[in-house]
Amino acid sequence: MLEKQNLPQNWTSISKYNSLPLCEWNLAKTHWRLSHVIFAHTTKSFLFLLHRSNGKNYQLVLALVFAIEEINRNPHILPNMSLGFDLYTIPDNESNVLESFFFWLLGLEKVIPNYTCRRESKSVAVLLGATRKTSSQTGLLLELYKFPQVTITFGPFDHALSDPGQFPSLYQMAPRDTSLALCMVSLLLHFHWTWVGLLISEDQKGIQILSDLKREMEQNGVCAAFVKVIPEDTEFSLHLIIESSANVIIIYSDTNFVEELLFAIGQYFMTWKVWVTNSRWQDVSKMKHLILDSSHGMLMFSHYHGEIPGFTELTSTVNPSKFPEDIYLARLWHFCFGSSYSKRDCQTLENCPQNASWEWVPEYVFDMSLREESYNIYNAVYAVAHTLHEMLLQLVDTPKMGNEEGLLFSPWQKLKFENIAGEQVTLDEKMKLETEYVIHSFWNFPEGLSYIVKVGNFSPYAPHGQQLSLQEDLIEWSIGFTQVDMDQCVKCPDHQYANTERNQCLQRSVTFLAYQDPLGMALACTAVCLSVLTSAVLGVFVRHQHTPIVKANNRALSYILLISLTFCFLCSLLFIGPPNTATCTLQPIAFGLVFTVAVSTVLAKTVTVILAFKVTAPGRRMRRLLVSGAPNFIIPSCSLIQLTLCGVWLGTSPPFVDSDTHSEHGHIIITCNKGSVTAFYCGLGYLGSLALGTFMVAFLARNLPDTFNEAKFLTFSMLVFCSVWLTFLPVHHSTKGKVMVAVEVFSILASSAGLLGCIFAPKCYVILLKPHSCSLHGFRDRTLCGSNKPS
Repeated sequence: MLEKQNLPQNWTSISKYNSLPLCEWNLAKTHWRLSHVIFAHTTKSFLFLLHRSNGKNYQLVLALVFAIEEINRNPHILPNMSLGFDLYTIPDNESNVLESFFFWLLGLEKVIPNYTCRRESKSVAVLLGATRKTSSQTGLLLELYKFPQVTITFGPFDHALSDPGQFPSLYQMAPRDTSLALCMVSLLLHFHWTWVGLLISEDQKGIQILSDLKREMEQNGVCAAFVKVIPEDTEFSLHLIIESSANVIIIYSDTNFVEELLFAIGQYFMTWKVWVTNSRWQDVSKMKHLILDSSHGMLMFSHYHGEIPGFTELTSTVNPSKFPEDIYLARLWHFCFGSSYSKRDCQTLENCPQNASWEWVPEYVFDMSLREESYNIYNAVYAVAHTLHEMLLQLVDTPKMGNEEGLLFSPWQKLKFENIAGEQVTLDEKMKLETEYVIHSFWNFPEGLSYIVKVGNFSPYAPHGQQLSLQEDLIEWSIGFTQVDMDQCVKCPDHQYANTERNQCLQRSVTFLAYQDPLGMALACTAVCLSVLTSAVLGVFVRHQHTPIVKANNRALSYILLISLTFCFLCSLLFIGPPNTATCTLQPIAFGLVFTVAVSTVLAKTVTVILAFKVTAPGRRMRRLLVSGAPNFIIPSCSLIQLTLCGVWLGTSPPFVDSDTHSEHGHIIITCNKGSVTAFYCGLGYLGSLALGTFMVAFLARNLPDTFNEAKFLTFSMLVFCSVWLTFLPVHHSTKGKVMVAVEVFSILASSAGLLGCIFAPKCYVILLKPHSCSLHGFRDRTLCGSNKPS
């Protein structure tokens, strides 16, 4: 039977790992770790690790306590059991993280690996608000000690931690910054700021946000005065800012860098800049008024989150008398209100001001409003509780297998719940929605006092043009700043492009698929060689025109096909070289007509083969069609239709010389614009339909008895032809510039070569290498060459 365990009122207990007397501890040396989940008579724990402990970080502990107490009062989550916690101190140094974990794992005040004095069982979850380095170290250590760990980070989202191969059991509560770049650029466009500087951190998050910012800025015509990846020498970064004419600086980095930067800026009294930053920089409000003068007009972006009912009341009323065993709270109270410690135990506070309130304390010391990290911790604790609850339900429904050490967190990926603020919470990154952003600014007062004010918000779900909402009257602009944008940012003319620094326009070089290019030279040589080869085949056929293999299947059609193939190869040369009005006009006519003649000739040859084997008795109609040369009329009929389409194309929207400035950076590509894309695809579609029909007719006639296998050769030739042009369509649609022209030339050469090789290569082999087989004497004796057909 599970028994309900009540939490004591004095919920915090601090374990000391320092030789100094308690009352002499410095505030900055106190940090936190460890909270427990009490599982009936068995204790399960999840580690709570917090860095940079100060008054503001104390709120994170309160968020943990608040969530645990809410869960313990809720009869619908983990009934008949309670969550408990215990806090420890760890040094604020990433290099000592492993040592701090050993203190917790071993239950000792010194590190003795592979030994433990802890009475509690192993942890089942870790709440971590640290960096990638800390996460990787803790994960490795817990894996070595066989802890069935699930790590939940409540700090800013880190793309490096989202690799399931490296961190298989790590989940991040914070949302992604998928819309941050769009949000910042929307702010720039709102104020018509088109000349800005960029200072970006050198980690993976910075690289990603830099890529997003560049894309959005280029799409919206915003120029970068400079781009600097940090951390670098602060003086050098300051040198860039001072000399740059940009008055708007976007900075994406950590708090340490911005503190150093603003301190240096304060020495120069540089108050005319506007800083656009991410939300982690709210700690700069602890600086004195001289430096804060430089941060007037600072606009900070943070993720929107709901409010937790009752949490602000807890943060405003927490005091040492309410929680007398909370040693850290006593230190914080002493630091803020000047209370003195009792000489008897060095713990009890004396001489405290009457009616002391956290409202007297500056925001940078103790923040009573709900922070984003606190909200993430609150959701993380509930995620652990919901998962444990789901596991208990599974244990009840399914007989327990093995011992308790083998519990696995199978419900994590499917976890999805609605928190008390009405927002959906999930640990699956694929199911997370894009977050909204809140824009804050500083109101600065003397002696380091400041107030963070909400001045706007950004919603990616709003209609375009209504995503950004600002209250400009709440923004406290910096001294000397003017909202009139710099006039140096101008768009370069079409024949020029901006350099890498975007402070000068450079001349574009004109390019096209030229004969001097290796690709153009290779295509031109191929076209000339194939046209010469086709002419040679035509010469062979003319010289051996009286042989049965040439006379079979209408040698006149063979001559027409060879001549049209020669022009097919030569017409590809119209696509190479500098385009002009003549070549752009001849391209569709030459390509469309010559290929239509070639394909219709193949169709006429195929129909001739079919008619020849359908003639079974004298006097039949098909015999009259064959003798009269009716298949030869297919060529002018089909060509007339293509000629009509080309005429309509040239009459309505003819091709013209065009320049492409987008395909290749720094180049102007001269190409022939199709004029009417519809007309182009109509002509290509007609040619494709004709080729498909020819292939179907040849395919049906492939098994007809033929001494020279003419029907099979025609089938193979059209199969190659159709395959080339079916491949051409998607490739042509996805390419631009010189590559598109090269694809067109290659398709012309490949399809023409397919017709030439499949139809005439076998015939030339027989004519040149086996002449006796095709002589009249050999035909009569061995019947290798078939009967003579009318020419």
